Amino acid sequence: MSLAVGAVSSSKNMGFDENKEEGEKSTREIEEAKQEGDDEGGKISRQTSEASLYATDLEEEDDERSKLQLGPQYTLKEQLEKDKDDESLRRWKEQLLGSVDLNNVGETLEPDVKIFCLSIISPGRSDIVLPIPEDGKPNGIWFTLKEGSKYKLKFSFQVSNNIVSGLKYTNSVWKTGIKVDSSKEMIGTFSPQIEPYTHIMHEETTPSGMFSRGSYSARSKFLDDDNKCYLEINYGFDIRKEWAST
Repeated sequence: MSLAVGAVSSSKNMGFDENKEEGEKSTREIEEAKQEGDDEGGKISRQTSEASLYATDLEEEDDERSKLQLGPQYTLKEQLEKDKDDESLRRWKEQLLGSVDLNNVGETLEPDVKIFCLSIISPGRSDIVLPIPEDGKPNGIWFTLKEGSKYKLKFSFQVSNNIVSGLKYTNSVWKTGIKVDSSKEMIGTFSPQIEPYTHIMHEETTPSGMFSRGSYSARSKFLDDDNKCYLEINYGFDIRKEWAST
C-alpha cells in the first residue's frame, strides 16, 4: 500500500517536476522572446532614428543649397575686361551681350527685369491678355480656363543695367486652402537691351471633371539665381465647363 501510495506520490511529484520544468522553460522562452522583441524594437527604433537623421540631413542640405552664395557681381564693362585674354570666353560674352551700348548701360551692378505683358495662348482662340497691376494683386478672378483645354503662358520682358542670370518662373496653386500644384521653369540668362524679349512656356492642359472645376488661388514669381524677385503676382482664377464669354 505504501508502495502504491509511494508510487502515486512519486508519480505526482514527477508530474509536478515536469510541469515546473515546462513552466521554467516557458518562462525562459517568454523572456527570450521579450528580449528578441526588445532587440527588434531597438533595431526599429535605431532604423527610424537613422531615417529621421537622414531626412534631417537632406533638409539641411537643401537649406545649405538655398543659402548658397554666388560669386561677386561685375558691371558690364568689368565683365568684358575680366578674362579678356581668354578668346573663347570673350567671344561668348560678346555673343551674349550682342549690340549692347555700354555708354547707356552705365556702371550698375544689379540687373533689372520688367515684365510688360502676360497672356494665355490656347489653340483656336484669341489670346487672353492679362493686365498686371502695380501691386501685383489683380482684383477678383483674373481669368477663366475651360476644363481639359491646352494652353501656354506667354510674356514679354525687358532687361536693363546688367546681365540677369538664371531667370526663372515659379507658380503655386491652391484650392480651398490646399496646395494642388507647384511648378518651376527656367527661362534663361539675358543681357540688357532696349527691345523686349518674348518667352512662351511649355504647353499645359487644365484638369477636367466635376472635382476640378471651381475657383483657385495662385502665386507666380519671376526670380533670378540670387533669388531676387522681379515680379510677384497673387491672383485667383476659375476652371469651368466652358470658356468665359467675351
